[in-house]
Amino acid sequence: MTADSASIDLKHHFLIAMPGLEDEAFARSVIYMCEHTPRGAMGLIINKPADMSMGHLFDKVDMTLRRQDLMHNPVGQGGPVQTERGFVLHDPMRMDKPEPEGGSIYASTLTVPGGLEMTTSRDVLEALSSGAGPRRVLITLGYASWGEGQLESELSENAWLTVPASADVVFEVPMAERYDRALELLGLKSWMLSPDAGHA
Repeated sequence: MTADSASIDLKHHFLIAMPGLEDEAFARSVIYMCEHTPRGAMGLIINKPADMSMGHLFDKVDMTLRRQDLMHNPVGQGGPVQTERGFVLHDPMRMDKPEPEGGSIYASTLTVPGGLEMTTSRDVLEALSSGAGPRRVLITLGYASWGEGQLESELSENAWLTVPASADVVFEVPMAERYDRALELLGLKSWMLSPDAGHA
């Protein structure tokens, strides 16, 4: 890996799949990047629905979702890794009292600098079940990950476009429209992209 590629930090960015990326899990995907270090990267696909609503997911884990605003929201396919686990992407939740480290209120939360939070502990589901919890939420099953230098290699092959992430695209735009809306952040339309990119 070159020193130049090591300095790329795509946390709180979208990866937008180019048309030439034909891998079934990633074709036409938009990925919210939660982690990106020289050792690798991790993110959640935000635009591929699983065959399940949030209300149904809560039924499956023996909980009742008391948030009517979220009941019919689709659960997402977050990626091909650990597809039996839930990952909750949400607006930042801060303690009412300022903590020395300004931590999240949940037991296991990754705070994306300048961006959203991703929680994997059950307490966020319990908060939603009680009618509380984060205002805006996307739950995915599974996640996407890259080993050391892997994402940088894919970027050099033009497999992905990158753009600073928009929380509104994650939470306010219907899943089926998120690919086009993410491209619009770059001033692009999908018809402008060549399917031959990455195969030169």
